[in-house]
Amino acid sequence: MNNNTTSASLTARYYTLGCKLNFSETSTYRRGLMDHGIEDAAEGTPAGICIINTCSVTGEADHKCRQIIHRMVRENPGAFIVVTGCYAQLEAKDIAKIPGVSLVIGAEDKPKLVDKVLELMKELKTGEVDDNYNRDLVDEELPSLKVKGFAPSCSRGNRTRYWLKVQDGCSYFCTYCTIPFARGLSRNPSIASLVAQAEKAAAEGGKEIVITGVNIGDFGHTTNETFIDLVRALDDVEGIKRYRISSLEPDLISDELIEYCAHSRAFMPHFHIPLQSGSDTVLKLMHRRYDTALFAHKINYIKELIPDAFIGVDVMTGCRGEHPEHFRETYDFLAALPVTQLHVFPYSERPGTKALDIPYVVDKAERKRRAHELIELSGKKLHDFYAKHIGHDAEVLFERAAQGKPMHGFTRNYIRVELPASIASERYDNEIMNVSLGGFNEEGNALIANIK
Repeated sequence: MNNNTTSASLTARYYTLGCKLNFSETSTYRRGLMDHGIEDAAEGTPAGICIINTCSVTGEADHKCRQIIHRMVRENPGAFIVVTGCYAQLEAKDIAKIPGVSLVIGAEDKPKLVDKVLELMKELKTGEVDDNYNRDLVDEELPSLKVKGFAPSCSRGNRTRYWLKVQDGCSYFCTYCTIPFARGLSRNPSIASLVAQAEKAAAEGGKEIVITGVNIGDFGHTTNETFIDLVRALDDVEGIKRYRISSLEPDLISDELIEYCAHSRAFMPHFHIPLQSGSDTVLKLMHRRYDTALFAHKINYIKELIPDAFIGVDVMTGCRGEHPEHFRETYDFLAALPVTQLHVFPYSERPGTKALDIPYVVDKAERKRRAHELIELSGKKLHDFYAKHIGHDAEVLFERAAQGKPMHGFTRNYIRVELPASIASERYDNEIMNVSLGGFNEEGNALIANIK
């Protein structure tokens, strides 16, 4: 840490790994530091503060986090390096030993991250603490399951859409997952406080909000409210044109919620629903709280009421206990369902999880082979979904692009749309435009838009 730097001259750099909830939290840290006059570091210029928001969903994620920490230390010599997020919560002691790391922030201290960073930097500068302060902070294991605090977050960072954090933690304890240990048990703020944050976003010119959390459908236990009550209240916020729900557990998607979203003013025809396995045998081993019959009912009911809905699905391959016939059940189940896109993850063994007690192990090469097979299925489903909309009119919320580059945005039902650089304009940023959807772009990952 360079003790000669003043906060007025400091710049900051941010790196986020993992889920949309992490991006939401990082954007809030960024806003907090900017409120103290600390701007983003210019590209290629060392920063005085680096905040790394980590993920620990897989062993590969842990490895990537360590790589990023070392890279940030190397590329920003003398910077105050802050590591937070799930990997920081689970492996605080090991991270604190990495040379160059200045501070490890656990789940309980996230609401105080900005204040703690600025306070410790000041104390380091004046000599009020020595170089061992960070090790002292993590002498004890960080008690995730006792975490009670909630760090509010509604920010857009340098993007167009806002992320509104409505819930944190999880009380489900699926056998493969470390999230309850990384983020604590499920908890949430009040509907009134979330409506106030959405109103503030609208006053700042925000048009779309992505509702984020760990287990969003579990919203309400802390405050004796319900998720559908939250949806209704947010739908009434003037100025916000669009809401997207980042992910909902199948057992927590009520038919009433689907029916409401089918006719709501601002909730988009876009769902993301984790399945994990299409085998009832494997779902039981995972301690998931539904079976394939319930999952299929939810998908089919959405499509019955909202035929053009985009439905993304999380699926894991090669978990312990997944015999070849179980994977084939998963593939056939998903091939037959009217889902739009699969988010596929090869299983990763996590220390301390109950899954390690399951004796049947799928080797890593086979996990990846199965994942590749599902990724190919996903590509076909997504291509077919896009192709079906070619020639149709759609409303697209465009996002800022670098000068001379195409602009991109999404339709109501989450089709990625590209506006060629030749007609892209700053005046389209954060504007909902009526377009005609043409064919695929060169990369095949978006439809070309024609402004009407």
